[in-house]
Amino acid sequence: MRVVRIVLRVVLLLTLLAGAAAVWKRDEISRLLAVNSLFAPENIVANFSSMPTLFFHRTLDRGEAKPMPLPEGGDITLPAGVDDWIERRAVTAMVVLQDGRLVHERYFRGTSPEDLRISWSVAKSVLSALFGVLHSDGTIPDLKEQVTKFAPLLVGSAYDGATIHDVLTMSSGVAFNEDYFDYNSDINRMGRVLALGGALDEFAASLKERATPPGSHMHYVSIDTHVLGMVIKGATGKDPAELMSDRIVKPLGLEAAPVMLTDSGGTSFVLGGLNLRTRDYARIGQMFLQLGNGMGQQIVPQEWVQASTRLQAPGGAGYGYQWWVPKDTAAHGNDYFAHGIYGQYIYVNPEARMVIAVNSADLGFREDGVDDENLAMLRAIAQAG
Repeated sequence: MRVVRIVLRVVLLLTLLAGAAAVWKRDEISRLLAVNSLFAPENIVANFSSMPTLFFHRTLDRGEAKPMPLPEGGDITLPAGVDDWIERRAVTAMVVLQDGRLVHERYFRGTSPEDLRISWSVAKSVLSALFGVLHSDGTIPDLKEQVTKFAPLLVGSAYDGATIHDVLTMSSGVAFNEDYFDYNSDINRMGRVLALGGALDEFAASLKERATPPGSHMHYVSIDTHVLGMVIKGATGKDPAELMSDRIVKPLGLEAAPVMLTDSGGTSFVLGGLNLRTRDYARIGQMFLQLGNGMGQQIVPQEWVQASTRLQAPGGAGYGYQWWVPKDTAAHGNDYFAHGIYGQYIYVNPEARMVIAVNSADLGFREDGVDDENLAMLRAIAQAG
């Protein structure tokens, strides 16, 4: 009987310890489960409008200014096939501006204008705007400077030897698997770091292999944008989201306070963690259409807007400074766009004076031809105006 009592006590103790560990790890477990089910067909739309409930985050101060006005300008006639495209590509929101006037706005799949929607890589283009401000004011004056000057943690990593210009144009040369459907890919390993309380800076520093020499080839590597965030923090001593609030959000006049996902240490997930209302994505596009001007002031230097939305990547690749630039842009109104996975867009067409913000939950975003189909539809909508 004594042996039985001892065994029972051990079992009870182990049960209590397991329960305590479960409570202690509850948040981490919840975030891991959220990552694993984030893109489940039955959850994806709701998840994309509620990311701050699933991950570490910080709210950006939008200030006291009134939102940038979006006066109604009458609804434009959309091109044929747009409704089929909206259904096929699981569009959840679309806001269209012409000359700064709201000419079309619709929400789908149970979403609403008040939803804060995840940007994914659209956030990269917003970070580029902030980088342009800091470059212009002399905080980071030389784009040919080595990133390790501002981010010494990267000494000895695959980023050692890469310049700021290299990472701005996705030409760092770092070997990085961006396959979202490969559980063991680098992009998914990074996602688990974010969910489980790891440090994104340390993850970037852990990358040791190069695919190509820095500056020689454009290869889309999301962690490059995080390195830009490390450079900003090294140059200013501040997290990029704090600066984004002061230098972009407050002067622009967004209608709702943005939310930025972070790692457990509060470092912003600048490569894809911004959450905004769709109208506010459109306001960012409108600022770029106006060559960096918003609410009567120059927020982003005109020279930076022009440079970042021009072909900059080596080899004529369709990329500027964290903005996508179609190779045939000259034949289509000198257009350019911010683009995030699962169908997030800020599309700007200067000649048509149009801005189109789209949010989606498109599980088929990696299918052949989808990017071309989306760009063709955005161009058709712009021409309809």
